[in-house]
Amino acid sequence: MFSGFDIIIPALVVLVLLVIFTGIKTVPQGFNYPVERFGRYTRTLAPGLNIIIPFVDRIGAKMNMMEQVLDVPTQEVITRDNAIVAVDGVAFYQVLNAPQAAYQVSGLQNAILNLTMTNIRSVMGSMDLDELLSNRDTINERLLRIVDEAASPWGIKMTRVEIKDINPPANLVESMARQMMAERNKRAQILEAEGLKQAQVLEAEGRREAAFRDAEARERAAEAEAKATQVVSEAIAKGDLQAINYFVAQKYTDALAKVASATNSKIVMMPLEASSLIGSLGGIGAIAKEVFGDAPAGTQRQAYRTPVVRQDDNQ
Repeated sequence: MFSGFDIIIPALVVLVLLVIFTGIKTVPQGFNYPVERFGRYTRTLAPGLNIIIPFVDRIGAKMNMMEQVLDVPTQEVITRDNAIVAVDGVAFYQVLNAPQAAYQVSGLQNAILNLTMTNIRSVMGSMDLDELLSNRDTINERLLRIVDEAASPWGIKMTRVEIKDINPPANLVESMARQMMAERNKRAQILEAEGLKQAQVLEAEGRREAAFRDAEARERAAEAEAKATQVVSEAIAKGDLQAINYFVAQKYTDALAKVASATNSKIVMMPLEASSLIGSLGGIGAIAKEVFGDAPAGTQRQAYRTPVVRQDDNQ
């Protein structure tokens, strides 16, 4: 039979083993465990194998030290211009100090959620609707700075606060669409008017440049005519009749060439003063004799031979 001593020894061994296993704590990676001794915080267990005093020390909280995501539910926000929009978001935070996160606030996630929602209403309510829709990055930056500063005493770090959706009412969206269409039509009309104005300016500049060049050409022609007239006048003043005959014959010949070149004339009526033209041609011949001297008779006849142009009966 077993004696009482034989029963007590195994019982003590089992009790010691239970106490030892109770005092051994394994902390997984990414967690920190604050330790309380008789209800008071004493130290924090890091990831790995740790030993505490059984029945004296206990684990106060199991704090997740990894970055965590917190969904911000949809809420209505009234903007500065009295527009009502539905807004939701997401917040990212990380516990940096496990004792502070465990003992400085009760219900850490609930506290972060309410803090974020309150500041969303505060920040977005101070902005107009157009500013709200076009400056989402600015809103996220302001929210992150404000919420991180408020949650810093809790031993956490707000890494990101993002606004996911901003949903105005349907009637407000329709009004915004009409406003956008009107603005685009306005821009199109302004661009069209600017293009028409530029085209008219360029056309006017082209006409001015053409008129300037025409005037310049007429001025050059007038200067040449004046120069020629001056030369003839000087020749007349010197008594050079041959120059006078040449000048008159040239003008007369030009006038007859213009009359003969008309497309609607079939018969050219020679004026009675045609003999004067012949006299002028005679003057030209005299000038040529003085300039070139006496040439062979055959050459002179060939030079002054008048070409004969025959016209068909059909003309």
